[in-house]
Amino acid sequence: MDNKEITIKQSQQIVDDWIKTVGVKYFSELTCLAVLMEEIGEVARIMSRVYGEQSFKDGENEELADEIADVLFALICIANTTGIDLEQAFKKNMEKKNSRDKNRHQDNEKLQ
Repeated sequence: MDNKEITIKQSQQIVDDWIKTVGVKYFSELTCLAVLMEEIGEVARIMSRVYGEQSFKDGENEELADEIADVLFALICIANTTGIDLEQAFKKNMEKKNSRDKNRHQDNEKLQ
């Protein structure tokens, strides 16, 4: 894959193509959820070792970017298996955040 930017929609198509060729087929929705949770756990493990008080065990991997990409892949699998257009969902979600939370964080004394 080249260094060209990839849209969310393109990411969903790339994952779909990979699943249907290399991966054979999608796992069930619940298995996809379990895989997502496993990948999030791997991100948490690295975060706790790099930014928290835990230390790495011998031979442990600290590739945070790779683990976050695994989370994204698993999340895209869930979106694809459930028929969600992530690009549209993200746009709609940002519209909600921009209207609902417009002043919420600026007015939060805890963040001052």
